[in-house]
Amino acid sequence: MRRRVAENLTAYGFLSAALICFAVFSWYPIARGAVLGFQQVDFVSDPTWVGWENFERLFADPLFATAWRNTLLFTALALVFGFVVPFLLAVVLNELRHFKAYFRLIVYLPVMLPPVVAALIWKWLYDPGPGLLNSVLRGLGLEGAAWLDSADTSMLSLVVVATWANLGTATLIYLAALQGIPGDLYEAAELDGAGVLRRLWHVTVPQTRFVLLVLMLLQVVATMQVFTEPYVMTGGGPEDSTVTVLLLLYRYAFYYNDFGTASALSLLLLLVLGAFTALYLRVTRKADA
Repeated sequence: MRRRVAENLTAYGFLSAALICFAVFSWYPIARGAVLGFQQVDFVSDPTWVGWENFERLFADPLFATAWRNTLLFTALALVFGFVVPFLLAVVLNELRHFKAYFRLIVYLPVMLPPVVAALIWKWLYDPGPGLLNSVLRGLGLEGAAWLDSADTSMLSLVVVATWANLGTATLIYLAALQGIPGDLYEAAELDGAGVLRRLWHVTVPQTRFVLLVLMLLQVVATMQVFTEPYVMTGGGPEDSTVTVLLLLYRYAFYYNDFGTASALSLLLLLVLGAFTALYLRVTRKADA
């Protein structure tokens, strides 16, 4: 018993620094935010308990439904581009025989840029006047587009920026998973007459299934919290077509000075993401069983 207690104390001693950091910077803010969601708070006067009034104010706000709809649309588009493109890019990089390191560096370079810098660069590229994209289109004799100034193209334009800025990390993770696949499996598939697409579907995808499922979950959680691109590039416009949940939360907190309602919205987002994660893990575990 003494030996077991001593071993546990030693283990918790090594873990104490990490546990303290999580408690101070993660768990306490989550608990504090949950309490603030039921209070009227402006950090000037004393907070007052208002119960469900903050949630009622949220549900009565027309932008509440708009923000969730835009966030879900962004997440869906990000899965189409940001999930598929890095995987296919990793497959291509894995097949290269020369200059592998240089191409990996090129793919990873956007990740090294601060998110705000990347958003500002793309904001200039999308500029309907001197922007590079429209300049190229006009040079080819085509008509330019109002990329960020049209409700029809603004959300897709933001998804392209987010995909470009973050695909490097996912690509390298996929590439590491691909390099762990035994070459014998591909050789057996080739002997059976499997083409490139069949080898990709019947060998590559099953062998990287665990990594695919984990990154899909992480991407959904991350894209549901999109903030930088709409805040820097569109401000939520045009016509509120890029107002996301976190951007609406930011407005409540720092435009309206209503931190209670902002905390209530953050609590709702936490519950939605937690429920999705639990359901996702349950479904994937049943599929593996």
